[in-house]
Amino acid sequence: MTYRIDCVQYANWSEKIFRQMREGGVDAVNATICYHENFRETVQNMAQWNRWFETYPDLIFKGRWASDVKLARDTGRTAIFLSFQNASPIEDDIGLVEILHELGGRFMQLSYNNQSLLATGCYEAEDPGLTRMGKQVIREMNRVGLVVDMSHSADRSTIEAADHSERPITITHANLHSWQPALRNKRDDVVRAVTENGGMMGFSMYPHHLKGKTDCTLEDFCAMIATAADRFGVEHFGIGSDLCQDHPDSVVEWMRVGRWSKEIDYGEGSAAAPGFPDQPHWFRDNRDFGKIEDGLRQIGFAPDEVAGLMGGNWYRFFDHNFTPAKAA
Repeated sequence: MTYRIDCVQYANWSEKIFRQMREGGVDAVNATICYHENFRETVQNMAQWNRWFETYPDLIFKGRWASDVKLARDTGRTAIFLSFQNASPIEDDIGLVEILHELGGRFMQLSYNNQSLLATGCYEAEDPGLTRMGKQVIREMNRVGLVVDMSHSADRSTIEAADHSERPITITHANLHSWQPALRNKRDDVVRAVTENGGMMGFSMYPHHLKGKTDCTLEDFCAMIATAADRFGVEHFGIGSDLCQDHPDSVVEWMRVGRWSKEIDYGEGSAAAPGFPDQPHWFRDNRDFGKIEDGLRQIGFAPDEVAGLMGGNWYRFFDHNFTPAKAA
């Protein structure tokens, strides 16, 4: 059985978007519910998702295990897996790692652009690597089945996380730095550290991460995926679109600035273009996943490789890493 899985989106969620997921045949989405929120605020976001699950049970439901992807496929719905793009929900309390997993969290980034209590973000000038607390939290995440995500983390921190973690880690949404040298894209030594330890990386369609940004072609995007597959093995890759659909530009300001600064941080945008960039024409929303599948075929991937990239590789990763570690 083949699946379509997108391993990160942050949309202005609505019935329209949930129906577009179904039109696009998307079986599972990893939905961001935290950027700078503390524990209480994150739980409030979970409560909002519970209301959506109650209101639209024919379209979406909360995903907890890999088997829920199959259930979604079999019942014509989309499984929503909840994730955190920062470690802020655990505040300074390692005990909250298990609580968040029990509440349905399945991925947590150790840092979001800035230095956190756990690791260094990709916008910092210096990267001292994992902190003492970071190493302890990774161990606890490994134990309970909360996946370590280093998408917005700096190079040394990511390599150390891949090496320190006893379970595979992820970069859920980024591209190759050698293809497009954005701050958030990953150099080969970083990708190698993640994949050699059994980890996964999802390719992003967020324009700031694309060669040519909004003007990037589908052929160029799929050629980049082919390069990554040749270098590191196709089984380590999937889609992590980073789709930020239907949000006002004030939301990207919250993502970049939160409460940590009095100044505006434009990230990889600019004062001249401070808001969300336009999506490339071949990926406007969830209805366009079929175009990516076609592009992968046309660039030369075999049918089983296309199936893996579109969701099969993520499914296998979910199956191995969402459950608590077996006691020694």
